[in-house]
Amino acid sequence: MRRLPSMTAFRGPRVWWWRWRSNPLRRRSDALEAWVVLTVWVVSVVGGVLTGVASTHSVEHGLAQERAQWRPVVARLTEDAPKATASTASGAGRVWADVRWTGTDGRSHAGEARVTARSRTGTTVTVWTDGSDSLVTRPASLSEAQIRAAMVGVLVGASVAAVPYLGGRIVRERMERRRMAQWDEAWARFGPMWGRKTG
Repeated sequence: MRRLPSMTAFRGPRVWWWRWRSNPLRRRSDALEAWVVLTVWVVSVVGGVLTGVASTHSVEHGLAQERAQWRPVVARLTEDAPKATASTASGAGRVWADVRWTGTDGRSHAGEARVTARSRTGTTVTVWTDGSDSLVTRPASLSEAQIRAAMVGVLVGASVAAVPYLGGRIVRERMERRRMAQWDEAWARFGPMWGRKTG
């Protein structure tokens, strides 16, 4: 049984960088499109990488400051902690309760913290405070900070890179529509001449 040739046989060999080479068939729009593609890729890659790296360093720096400035303090429950409910079961049996602690200024401070369910009044718990003796969450560890910073850097870098990439796609689509319109115009002009006999 005779095999049909594959479609690639009709396309011919792929020619790389054809828009950059001297070619009598290359149109001005082809060269312009080549510059658009090059610009889009350079801006997308360089902009995405630079903003991603900057975002990663910024997040790492902020989390490092939290680790340096936030400190654990011992607080005491001022009321019995409630029992765990279905909504708090996912939090390993921890609930919100009122606590009191002594700040760096020597004054007594009060607030709400997550504690073990059913803890009694007077039970000591460890809470974290910032430089103004306000309650904060436990700061991220070094490994947690690195993972968080890397994720933020990737997301920010990808978002920044997507802007010129999408812009380039829009420009190329408009160029393609204009090119098709020019082809239609040329076909309307020269198509009827085909088949005419000359001489």
